[in-house]
Amino acid sequence: MSHKYPLQTIEKVRYGDTDRQGHVNNAIFNEYFESGRVELLYHPNHPLNDTQCSFVTVHVSIDYHDEINWPGELLVQTGIKKIGTSSIRFIQSLYQEDVEVATCEAVIVHVNPLVKKSQPLREDVRELLKQYMVSE
Repeated sequence: MSHKYPLQTIEKVRYGDTDRQGHVNNAIFNEYFESGRVELLYHPNHPLNDTQCSFVTVHVSIDYHDEINWPGELLVQTGIKKIGTSSIRFIQSLYQEDVEVATCEAVIVHVNPLVKKSQPLREDVRELLKQYMVSE
């Protein structure tokens, strides 16, 4: 399989993710996509948030293309579509056995909870994020 986006995350499908029809409930798809974003944003070796800040999801849009079945593994591919002053627009694809089962766009904002406002991304963070930019 070719890699559509530069970041790759493997997720395991849990039996508890399934619904009465025997496939993964659509609400769980967002959890898989979140894992792909969080690995970049909060990586233990180089978290991107300022010490007092966190990343807040302000928008998520998911298109469902196929069902996900248990057991199995998923490949979450993640790229960055746009870097704003304090926001990051992610674009992602979710695969099971080389089949694209869903796509996602999400906007994450760097927020300072003490003042309850967005806080600009540091320049070193902006530079690091540029390597994950994709054009579509």
